[in-house]
Amino acid sequence: MGNIPTTVKHCLSYEQLIQGYPWLGSRLQEEKCTLTREYPEYVKIIEVGPRDGLQNEKEMVPTRVKIQLINMLSETGLPVIEATSFVSSKWVPQMADHTEVLQAIHRSSHARYPVLTPNMHGFQDAVAAGATEVAVFGSASETFSQKNINCSIDDSMLRFEEVICTAKQQQIPVRGYVSCALGCPYEGPIEPTKVAEVVKRLYELGCYEVSLGDTIGVGTPGSMAKMLHYVMKEVPSSALAVHCHDTYGQALANILTALQMGICAVDSSVAGLGGCPYAQGASGNVSTEDVLYMLHGMGIKTGVDLSKVIEAGDFICKALKRKTNSKVAQARSKSS
Repeated sequence: MGNIPTTVKHCLSYEQLIQGYPWLGSRLQEEKCTLTREYPEYVKIIEVGPRDGLQNEKEMVPTRVKIQLINMLSETGLPVIEATSFVSSKWVPQMADHTEVLQAIHRSSHARYPVLTPNMHGFQDAVAAGATEVAVFGSASETFSQKNINCSIDDSMLRFEEVICTAKQQQIPVRGYVSCALGCPYEGPIEPTKVAEVVKRLYELGCYEVSLGDTIGVGTPGSMAKMLHYVMKEVPSSALAVHCHDTYGQALANILTALQMGICAVDSSVAGLGGCPYAQGASGNVSTEDVLYMLHGMGIKTGVDLSKVIEAGDFICKALKRKTNSKVAQARSKSS
């Protein structure tokens, strides 16, 4: 490689740089191609707004609004839309209408509609309501597991094993979630080896994909890379997804890091709705609109229509009487 002055008194344009160093053009093009190859050609977007985005709303969201939101999201090209949660209405009253919602939505042929089922009772109710895919929700933090699902990590695995085994018999796919993958509101930082252990257990039990949740949004590209390094020693990247909250404004950077490491599935929430009732101060999920804008700008395919997602976000924000958390939607609104 030729010599480039270590001290430059003024910035050269690209054209001036190439004129002075003819060999540099091909080198930069090679590096550009190498960079492009670092990212996947296609990323699967898992829309969690109807469940994770709405479950903590203090005011009850009308069932018809939930149904219309899901129907609008189904028209966007999203491949996965998490519809609702079959948990006890005592713990999550916002999801008490799960059966009505699941049975009333218009299901698109290109989309899947998983529902959260934390135990066998929830699983049985979900199947009776017509669920064709379910998800179980674990944690990498012992304290958070106790606060969230009222049992230890080991006990939660026993519950999940029963659900997953039964689901296998009925040919129902099961997705897994691991919360607090980058930090816990009670225990602080979580060792990546602990996260890897929990993810491996879920994967070996039969979860086809495990979503790694930054529940309180404390992760950075550095901690994300370190955690994924350990997790990917135990589970292939093709079976992993990331679920980022934007509490510290790091969600898109963390997702970009995950993509660079081979992750091809991203959870996001329309209008950036959501949070966590067990994590004080945790802001919403990263918005689907902002994730799509970034991916499309990188030339990565998603099969999702950004404009239609913005329309769905506008609808639910008007219903909730609040502004969207999506920077892209805000910018589009100002420019229109």
